[in-house]
Amino acid sequence: MASALSDIVVRQARTQDLPALVALFAADALGGHGDTIDPEAFPDYVRAFAAIEASPDQALYVAEWGGEVVGTFQTMLTTTLTGRGSSAMIIEAVQARADMRGQGIGARMIEFAIAEAKGRGVRLVQLTSNAIRKDAHRFYERLGFKPSHLGFKMALK
Repeated sequence: MASALSDIVVRQARTQDLPALVALFAADALGGHGDTIDPEAFPDYVRAFAAIEASPDQALYVAEWGGEVVGTFQTMLTTTLTGRGSSAMIIEAVQARADMRGQGIGARMIEFAIAEAKGRGVRLVQLTSNAIRKDAHRFYERLGFKPSHLGFKMALK
């Protein structure tokens, strides 16, 4: 691509971005989320997109470079009684297109998310990363994140 990194635009995802987003997730060999570009699965993504878009506490973003979607992430706000009723922003589903990794796209997306959190008066930004993604762990630590908790999951389907 001929564009400079300063030309990366981070914006809220639109419905027309869904094919690029689905392809990005389906290409993730490490994720293991079962994402697919099979057209029969597309209505599942449309339903999820509508739910995210309708929520005042969630946002789905894309990083666009040269008119192409080259990355994505989602944010969720959660308010708890701990921390004197403060809010935290969870950053989830961070993905840069495989052929674009190492270009600063991930850093630009995370910087954007942190700025959004600060603008909303959030006390804490947190994320989880698959235990096998050692490169991602180094990336997040380079951006100032500290490994502090051990996470657990339980698949229900």
